[in-house]
Amino acid sequence: MNVEISPHVRDTVLQFGSGAPYALKVLAGQLADNPEMGRPSTLPGILTVMIDGDQFEDCPALAVGYIREPDRIEIRYVNRAPVTEAATNAESQGQGESDSQPAGPGLDEVAERQIADAWQRITHWLQHNAPDSHAALRHGASPATLASLEQELGMSIPADLRAWWSLTAGDDGVDGSGCLPGNQALMPLDGVTDFYRQQMDAQAHQDTLNDRRTEDDRVTVWNAAWIPVVSYGVADRTSGSYLDAETGYLGRWSRYNESLGDELDTLATYLESVADMLEFPALATRDRPGLVGGALVWGSRLDSAQEGRWQPLVG
Repeated sequence: MNVEISPHVRDTVLQFGSGAPYALKVLAGQLADNPEMGRPSTLPGILTVMIDGDQFEDCPALAVGYIREPDRIEIRYVNRAPVTEAATNAESQGQGESDSQPAGPGLDEVAERQIADAWQRITHWLQHNAPDSHAALRHGASPATLASLEQELGMSIPADLRAWWSLTAGDDGVDGSGCLPGNQALMPLDGVTDFYRQQMDAQAHQDTLNDRRTEDDRVTVWNAAWIPVVSYGVADRTSGSYLDAETGYLGRWSRYNESLGDELDTLATYLESVADMLEFPALATRDRPGLVGGALVWGSRLDSAQEGRWQPLVG
């Protein structure tokens, strides 16, 4: 089994002590031999395994998250293990309990760390390469603002989305385009509540009609657990992405019902892929980043006025 560790994870683990990189290397070897040694976490598709810091010099207890595919494992994050999680893991090992039990407290902190790390990579790149796009990002929302938003939506905001909005609560864009692939934009919070109400009203209308439809003909335009996050443009809501608060995965909406692909992303994997495309544009697969003056512009949505000025990123 091939175990992959991204350069970002290798850089992150250095901050935990001189022994942490070696501990991660040992764990990678163990995962290659036993891909199922981790426990399911509350992050969709992510398994968590612990590194016992007592077994390595200058290395604390660490929580390592990874995804397992048929022919490969990818380590997605390394984070200092919360004390409660480390103790639970040690007790579990001592009692010989099954590794299939869900991960304990601390997973929200892991999700928040993943989002913070990925978004920092993106904003750092924007600040140094696309200052106009960086300047268009709004400041993060306060806890009180997010609490008010939860009341408006009637649900708790998942930890990963709360972390993102705490860092940046919307993108005002450049010439109507945001900084995310496809020139999409992070929706401002007032736009989130307005669009959510609009879609729930549309679903209520469909529910009335669904009462007279057969099972196969019933229409779902929106689900109460879907939180709109990213829109087609700064002021364009014809399509976009929502976070399903029940599953933790991103989904797509479109007014025109066109094919939207089958990529299953969490917020963390989505933002990590954006950061990867900016830092390693030659390896970009979803979209191709470039610059028009001081703005980040993605190649999938170039207009005729931009084509002559667009400079694709290389490297």
